[in-house]
Amino acid sequence: MIAFVSGPVAALATTTAVIEVGGIGMAVQCTPRTLADLRLGGQARLATSLVVREDSLTLYGFADDDERQVFETLQTASGVGPRLAQAMLATHSPDALRLAFSTGDEKALMAVSGIGKKGAQKLLLELKDKLGGPVGAHIGQQGPVVHAAPDWREQLQAALIGLGYASREAEEAVAAVTPQAEAAVAGGTRPPVPQLLRAALQTLNRTR
Repeated sequence: MIAFVSGPVAALATTTAVIEVGGIGMAVQCTPRTLADLRLGGQARLATSLVVREDSLTLYGFADDDERQVFETLQTASGVGPRLAQAMLATHSPDALRLAFSTGDEKALMAVSGIGKKGAQKLLLELKDKLGGPVGAHIGQQGPVVHAAPDWREQLQAALIGLGYASREAEEAVAAVTPQAEAAVAGGTRPPVPQLLRAALQTLNRTR
């Protein structure tokens, strides 16, 4: 198992960071939150989980060991693969997920793209006792605070700046996708940052 990768950031894309390790570029799949903390040319250390399939080897990267552990625990539930587990961590922090499972918060899980009501109920049954309780700042907080991850605007702008766009460009792209985010909020779900990031990049490409 590749426990972590460490080295300069050689490239950043919508869902991937390339970390140079011993002269080799390691492509690592990351959430927007993790990518937002990386800078081209800067040093990075990512905890990693290698997912082996018959036709592929995919390395997933995380800000720390705790996030990786949650990623791997989520996949012990039937029907949860690495992509869905990563989507859950793109929407909620590890402690927010622990709180959601410990309090039976279906809505928090349904905020994740690809999880409906029945899927949320099934996941709560399978993972309720596996993640444990919150270990950080969310201890003692209840209910709606599950959604108190960094504001989607902050996440999106930080991700765009991390990809090399200027602050002004990032602000304009965020403004362009705000109607989509507001529509999600009106529908009772959390704005889907990964989808908003892709839409924001499309608007930036059209203006260049």
